[in-house]
Amino acid sequence: MEINLGVRMILSVGVLAVIGLLSTTARSDDKSAATFRQKCATCHGPDGRGETPAGKAMKVRSFASPEVAKMTDDQLAGIIEKGQGKMPKYGASMKPDEIKALVAYVRTLAK
Repeated sequence: MEINLGVRMILSVGVLAVIGLLSTTARSDDKSAATFRQKCATCHGPDGRGETPAGKAMKVRSFASPEVAKMTDDQLAGIIEKGQGKMPKYGASMKPDEIKALVAYVRTLAK
């Protein structure tokens, strides 16, 4: 069965678009993971469970906890932006799209 040139070109462009989208998402995830390690892991731990000395001292909730799981992405973004309790605010040092990406990364740790 022979596929004509036009169909092959369309399929090739589609495959390249998917690959590009996946690699962009992977780069975004890598950047968010690096941001998390730099700004958050000291208290929240590398797995988001808060099982670090600082996290235990401040009674940090696990990202997998029901309280955090029921929070909206906007609520989590607001906490990252404005801080809460002893957590510092990052709104001045992070752009809104970086905060949004960090929230998405945090959600992956809750699983």
